[in-house]
Amino acid sequence: PIPSPPPPAENAGLYKGLKETGELVSSYKGLRENESRGPSIVNSIIANAYVCNLDKDIDDLPAEDFDSKTMTIDERDSVVGKVYQRLMEIESRLLPCGLHTVGVPPTAEEAIATLVNIAQLDRPEDGFKGLPRLVAESINRDIDEIYRNNNNGVLADVDQLNAINTACRNAVRALVDSSTNSEGRIEEVNPLFKSVGSIFAGGSAWSKALKAEGFEVPEEALSPNFEYLEFCLKQVVADNELGALVSALDGRYIVPGPGGDPIRNPDVLPTGKNMHALDPQSIPTAAAVDCALVVVDRLLERLAADSEDGETYPESIAFTLWGTDNIKTYGESLAQVLMLLGIRPVADAIGRVNKLEVIPLEELGRPRIDVVVSCSGVFRDLFINQMALMDRAVKMAAELDEDPTKNFIRKHALEQAEEQGVSVREAATRVFSNSAGSYSANVGLAIENGGWEGEQQLQEQFVNRKGFAFNSDRPGQMDAAQDQFKSALKTVDCTFQNLDSSEISLTDVSHYYDSDPTKVVSSLRNDKKKPMAMMADTTTANAQVRSLGETVRLDARTKLLNPKFYEGMLASGYEGTREITKRLRNTMGWSATAGDVDNFIYEDANDVFIADPEMQQRLLDTNPNAFRDMITTFLEANGRGYWDTSEENIERLQELYQEVEDRIEGV
Repeated sequence: PIPSPPPPAENAGLYKGLKETGELVSSYKGLRENESRGPSIVNSIIANAYVCNLDKDIDDLPAEDFDSKTMTIDERDSVVGKVYQRLMEIESRLLPCGLHTVGVPPTAEEAIATLVNIAQLDRPEDGFKGLPRLVAESINRDIDEIYRNNNNGVLADVDQLNAINTACRNAVRALVDSSTNSEGRIEEVNPLFKSVGSIFAGGSAWSKALKAEGFEVPEEALSPNFEYLEFCLKQVVADNELGALVSALDGRYIVPGPGGDPIRNPDVLPTGKNMHALDPQSIPTAAAVDCALVVVDRLLERLAADSEDGETYPESIAFTLWGTDNIKTYGESLAQVLMLLGIRPVADAIGRVNKLEVIPLEELGRPRIDVVVSCSGVFRDLFINQMALMDRAVKMAAELDEDPTKNFIRKHALEQAEEQGVSVREAATRVFSNSAGSYSANVGLAIENGGWEGEQQLQEQFVNRKGFAFNSDRPGQMDAAQDQFKSALKTVDCTFQNLDSSEISLTDVSHYYDSDPTKVVSSLRNDKKKPMAMMADTTTANAQVRSLGETVRLDARTKLLNPKFYEGMLASGYEGTREITKRLRNTMGWSATAGDVDNFIYEDANDVFIADPEMQQRLLDTNPNAFRDMITTFLEANGRGYWDTSEENIERLQELYQEVEDRIEGV
């Protein structure tokens, strides 16, 4: 295949009530010590947070009518910090704007957004630190500490991180500006040495940009980063697509190159190469294991904190593993599974990961967590050896002579062995996928077509299609094991997936909810309790673990409800309108499989796309078929009980449906 780059992307930004709340936060920072104005501004921030539904993301937000005059300045800072952190999370999220056009160079803003994300990652293999880490060190701070405090809503460090991010963006802009043409696009990159002379006149352009924001970073520390960023910029703007496409159609040789995420591994650029993946036996890499440890620690910390007593670990977590995601991350999610089990992957002398070793409980510092792994069909095809690795790891953990209260794999395997009349080793079956040659649960297909009677049908479809077990004792075959699949799922306390690319998120494709077992687990558990549904977001250096509900809200605010997103899509014409409709349909998919979509998301989407007559007309003129599908999705969401709205809205939708139908039929 000849790849193209991701669609043009920018920061999501703030809009409407979110923008107004951000302005109030800025006002508060200047007047926080004013005992008259400070509390008044905090009251307005709290009220606006409720209007923007941020209260759903901030558990201890004071009541809407609360008077903050009764609070100390530190307590007010805590409230504002948590709101500010959520706003910055939305504002800084990278989102695709429109669709990629083959052969068109990126705009300066698109290049800056890409390079800022490349610059934020530490690259020890190349011998240099990420730009945010260098900037933080210039003020004697550790960027990891700033990330932690930011995530906890500490106002001073939310503000500090925003200042660091702004400085990094301005420094990257200084690099890009020197190569930007009069149309705001980058066709060729002016070499770095042209700017070296300016070092003797007060420093490089990027050094000056950092200094203007209050950060003095030594020139010698910045040079390796910006030499690398210049190389990346050249790869981003290299126009190889059309030539390679014509050559391929002509049957000529296309230079091969690796595929993957251009943020994590810019070596996949430029596009227009004959893309290949990686050695499937080489994952997880040591770097992937390190990243996995961070995510696993944050996941377990969050789940323990959210438990009834605030300290109980989950006993079992249901994982979904994707083939392309593990290619892009070199096996991060695979490593997460092994880390939860407390089993360490070991590479041989030539880098093949085919050995395992037990991490002692004393070193682990927590119980071994049971896992139920649902692998995509592509993962099954590409990484059959890694499926064997996981199965061996599960069996190794189940057969350890350890206290079952410290080894949940063994605890559940012993129970299931007795219940099913099999050995502990056979009971420890935890790696599942489709049957050979089969792909997906087809839940997404049913939801896209609207041809499903109820959630029970979707759940049965998931179990029947994904319930084929892999057994490393009998390699090369996938055995129908729906009963074992259900037996394993009924012990699950949490369902978990990874987001690892800003290009594809929860509602961009149907795959994520297609393989989500949240409501399946709820129906199988003896207590019918809904498991926690969690998502890891490793699209930035500050890896996050959020609940599914938080992630759906963040995705909706940055994409479906964001004018920057939908205006960018509408500017792309027919296909852009279809993309908007697709995201609404995929949002409803999460209602069906997990029940974690807030009512306000449907209500606000209705206000944006349906209640506005001008927007109605734009959608109708651009793509009447997609607009009809959008109306159908709203009506279906209401009919299935996922969206509670007024009769007026439903009547408007029904009338619109008939009007659009007449337009399509030419009546």
